[in-house]
Amino acid sequence: MKREYVMGNGAIALGALAAGVNVVAGYPGTPSSEIIETIKKYNKDGNVHLEWSINEKAALEVAAGASYAGARTLVTMKQMGLNVAADPLMSVAYVGVKGGMVVASADDPGPISSQTEQDTRFFADYARIPVFDPVSPKDAYEMIQEAFEYSEKYNTPVLFRPTTRVCHAYESIEIPEIFNVKEYEGFIKDSKKWVIFPRLSFANHKMIEQRNPLIGDDFSDYKKNFYTGKGEKAIISSGISYSYTKEYLKDREEVVFARIATAHPFPEKLVLKALENVKEVLCVEELSPYIENQVIKLIGKYHLDIKVYGKGTNDMPQAGENSTDSVSKVIDKFLGETKSSEKIDLSDMPELPVRPPVLCAGCPHRGSFYAVKKAMAGKKAYFCGDIGCYTLGNAMPLDMVDTCLCMGAGITQAQGLHWTDTDATCFAFVGDSTFFASGMTGVANAIYNEADLILCVLDNSTTAMTGHQPHPGTGVNMMGDFVEKMNIADILKGMGVKTVLHVNPLNFEESVDAVKKCAGEKGVKAILFESPCIALYKPVQKMMINDKCIKCKKCIREIGCPAIITENGKVTIDTSLCTGCNLCTQICPVNAIEKNEISAGGEKNE
Repeated sequence: MKREYVMGNGAIALGALAAGVNVVAGYPGTPSSEIIETIKKYNKDGNVHLEWSINEKAALEVAAGASYAGARTLVTMKQMGLNVAADPLMSVAYVGVKGGMVVASADDPGPISSQTEQDTRFFADYARIPVFDPVSPKDAYEMIQEAFEYSEKYNTPVLFRPTTRVCHAYESIEIPEIFNVKEYEGFIKDSKKWVIFPRLSFANHKMIEQRNPLIGDDFSDYKKNFYTGKGEKAIISSGISYSYTKEYLKDREEVVFARIATAHPFPEKLVLKALENVKEVLCVEELSPYIENQVIKLIGKYHLDIKVYGKGTNDMPQAGENSTDSVSKVIDKFLGETKSSEKIDLSDMPELPVRPPVLCAGCPHRGSFYAVKKAMAGKKAYFCGDIGCYTLGNAMPLDMVDTCLCMGAGITQAQGLHWTDTDATCFAFVGDSTFFASGMTGVANAIYNEADLILCVLDNSTTAMTGHQPHPGTGVNMMGDFVEKMNIADILKGMGVKTVLHVNPLNFEESVDAVKKCAGEKGVKAILFESPCIALYKPVQKMMINDKCIKCKKCIREIGCPAIITENGKVTIDTSLCTGCNLCTQICPVNAIEKNEISAGGEKNE
């Protein structure tokens, strides 16, 4: 054994490797992305099949097939991705598995990097499968191994639900020197078991409803479900909120303190025992009041005279993350006491600067949005965005994202707007990774139903927002193999798109001409704005502002590049941010911006 200091996502990955996982598939999504990337780091011999799948649905289906053969499988995603994977997950919950199958869906209270504060515990209840809720990286390392065991014990997929603070916390854990994959039997044909006919689904649904109370009883004896203390007041918690509550309570024995590590199926026997002499109970949890609802249901079922406090009584926040401070205030009120604590005087501290999210200096997406904006100036147009870096096109001064719903939806939403206003030109912006994940379906729908829209594929040759993961258009996969690149233009032409234009978004005039050309045609047209992500491929030149500058500030007002600033009343360029993309030189009305060539070492070439 050896010790390593790892991130929570790394601990989940290492726990899966310690459990002998055979196949790992997923789709990148913060806060879960580092799980697969950590497995890649330790998978030097290639014994574990590892892939970034096209999307979460594909990942879960790959894992399901492997688990039918007896292999242990792990699927990774964020809570929004679970919606994409819902179709196969609901079905495999009925069919069951042979090899352990764990679906790691990372929830994002806040939300910090998501569209919603979706609570995966309710999804587990909906799918009628178990869910595991770790409180720390070390806990996650141990629990995911136990999740595989429960999956195989009950032949069911299980959900594993870390939240952002667990995913991104660090802790020292002890791991094996060598990881060994599980040996498995292989797939045995049995259409009565593996083919999901309605009659089988009906029988399996009844079996699941009979099985889940047994799992709940089993979970009552699970070592990570427990309580301490005694008294008339109880606090029940889970996840990272358990850690915050424990920090407050320390080792107090006059308060019953229970941890629920497996919210579904609910460990009723354990909770009933914990509440034997309790008059009041406080449920401390993030997102939805799942545990609170289960406790209320349990109290009603057994006609207990216990008052429940939590989100339903507005004692816990209805949204957002918990913290040590917020939890302390709630517990203070519940226990009728005030804990003294030293407060740091911040009155003399300057206010932190507001840093709204913006496209990076030199980001090629800025050029794409700006070209469309200028080409359509004075014309009626709708701009449908998507999930990724290009969502930031909504920021001023670009203001080029009218809608953003979920991955791939920009393409189909543009169609909906077209059918309500055929006089407008409808644009759909999508990234190269999202095009493969969920964009092609929308394109096929547009062609088939004869919609009129301009598809703008912002191709920066990576999955930038989540950490620069590869995708089918990059020519490399997560096993480290070089593969044939899938060409987006060829795919679009094969689907029936007649006009497919290639432009460099940092060439302003060329980009504007392409937009105008497509706007003059009917049907589905596509512009591929192709330029690599500036975070991966930085040029060695910088730009500078010369004495011709008339201080009109058009460069600041129109493109909003963070490298162009004002200093002592003068417009200047922050060379620490400038990447030399050259876009600003093309919009200056007096040619006051020019190249300031530097060497690779960063020194000015005189």
